[in-house]
Amino acid sequence: MDVRLVAIILCHIALLSGQSTGGRKRPPTTTTAPRHRPTAVEDEESADQLESECPEPNGFFADASQCDKYYACTDNKITEKLCPDGMVFNDYSSQQEKCDLPLNIDCSQRPALQTPQPAEHCPRQNGYFAHENPNICDKFYYCVDGKFNAITCPGGLVYNEKSGICTWPDEAKKKGCSSQDVFNFRCPNVTSDIALQHPRYANPEDCQFFYVCVNGDTPRRNGCKMGQVFNEASGKCDWPRNVPECADWYKGVLTDEELYNLENPKPKETTKEKEAAAANRRKPSRPTTTRRTVVEDDE
Repeated sequence: MDVRLVAIILCHIALLSGQSTGGRKRPPTTTTAPRHRPTAVEDEESADQLESECPEPNGFFADASQCDKYYACTDNKITEKLCPDGMVFNDYSSQQEKCDLPLNIDCSQRPALQTPQPAEHCPRQNGYFAHENPNICDKFYYCVDGKFNAITCPGGLVYNEKSGICTWPDEAKKKGCSSQDVFNFRCPNVTSDIALQHPRYANPEDCQFFYVCVNGDTPRRNGCKMGQVFNEASGKCDWPRNVPECADWYKGVLTDEELYNLENPKPKETTKEKEAAAANRRKPSRPTTTRRTVVEDDE
């Protein structure tokens, strides 16, 4: 073979090998151990290990996800505990083992709860619960160990599920229990000046009561004291004799004498008069003495 041809072939081969290995080289690879993904069994083991570690040698500590579960630690030995159904753990102090009503504790960060144990009128064994009928706004139940006590709110108030007490309907904000729903009364449209004064209106069905329209549009039911009626002309409580349409409102309830005594109460004794009366009661009475006259016989 021609020497020049061989040289050309060798040069071509060298050039091709230089293109495959020379020029822009690949960066060196670094060997990194893959991040370990624990299996389900390992997850359970690690959870058990975390739960078995007491934050402090002694005390009571809330569960991270379940509001009615907590742990008691004694010399670093842990015991899992549950509050009574309907109660949640109060983690205010690790030195106190205390279960409380959910109304008093923020469970938003650990919302899980144990399975309910319902009883009659009691969705859970303990706590305050609204009436089953959503249209009954003023009645609720207080449950203790599955036994219920039915409670009725004072007139004009409804049960507030958020606070667990009776409040004005507009504060409870319960569907079907608004002020208009409860009282079947709507505030008349008024100007902004009148609205600021919280106008009052007579209860068309009860002379003793009236409505205060807060800011002119939210009715709240108020009442006069026994023996009085609402005088719409003056916007105040008054005696029946001054309100013709309510003059006989208390007939059969109070006698004329009782009404008179309510309107004309006897003046109260002053402090000095009370002290003087008490002193007289304590002062012992002296026996009546008879003066004897001795007549001596003349000798």
